[in-house]
Amino acid sequence: MSVHPKRGVLLVLAAAAFWGTTGTAQSLAGPGLSALWFGTLRLVVATAFFALCSWAVARASHTGRGGAARLPLSGVLGAGLCMAVYNLAFFAGVRQVGVAVGTAVALGSGPLWAGVMQALLSRQAPAPAWWCGTALAVTGGALMTLPAGAGSPGAGAVTGATATGVALCLLSGLAYAGYTLVNKALVPQGSASAITLRAFGVAALLALPVAGFDAGVPSPTAAQWVAVLYVGVVTTGVAYLLFSLALRHVSAATGVTLALAEPVMAFALAITVIGEPTSAAALCGLLLVIGGVWVVVRAELRASPEAQRPAPAPAAAAHQAPP
Repeated sequence: MSVHPKRGVLLVLAAAAFWGTTGTAQSLAGPGLSALWFGTLRLVVATAFFALCSWAVARASHTGRGGAARLPLSGVLGAGLCMAVYNLAFFAGVRQVGVAVGTAVALGSGPLWAGVMQALLSRQAPAPAWWCGTALAVTGGALMTLPAGAGSPGAGAVTGATATGVALCLLSGLAYAGYTLVNKALVPQGSASAITLRAFGVAALLALPVAGFDAGVPSPTAAQWVAVLYVGVVTTGVAYLLFSLALRHVSAATGVTLALAEPVMAFALAITVIGEPTSAAALCGLLLVIGGVWVVVRAELRASPEAQRPAPAPAAAAHQAPP
């Protein structure tokens, strides 16, 4: 499998751009549908989308298997469990500490978890430049998230943040990093659609009873169904397909860090579409995220096989002019 780091970087950034529209879509749908059910229904819709994509791949390859013949059960269950924990822990944590703090802790801890886990499990520690860029991006993401959430309904819970809520958000970041590492191990063994179908199918099966027990039977409005369909197909389905394809070309740690570009898109939409006020701290955070992502991209490209390949030998003497 040939590796193209630049392609991987662009794929992750495209996925992050789609992820960044999730909050806007949810806010435009209006209140009434619990955040836990919103997250669960997006898993269900995404699973149906991945099933359609897997069927199309199977038809195109004439195998009837959708590229899933070699996927190990342990990897599929691990990816699905991580995705389910990521969703459930995030929404449970946000309920206790508020949207602002919860998002900052979950998004900010993900790259750090990924870097440590990659170093421990695969013996491939990220370069010092990666840690520097990640620190910049995480700091910038926190600056962007905290002020933007100051006027949100969940921001009032910030002063009553509990250790349990923060721990749940940290667990969410850990689960997201774990999903990325497991996905990275699966991508050489099957198509992106087959991997995401099975992982999200497991996650949806795990999340449905939890959402039903916690929030009862949902009754979404038409606007909420439109938002759920958009989030399930576009910001989850298409985005995670792009993310899985990207992991063929970049490391898991880099993939998680580049996903920090998500707040950049969310920030732009919050200002232009929803009309939320901004602040000097948020603008500084925006610059830090962009700078940190740029440093991580540079570190990934320098570590790529193409960058480490020796320069071609000088032209042979046969090509020189005769004496």
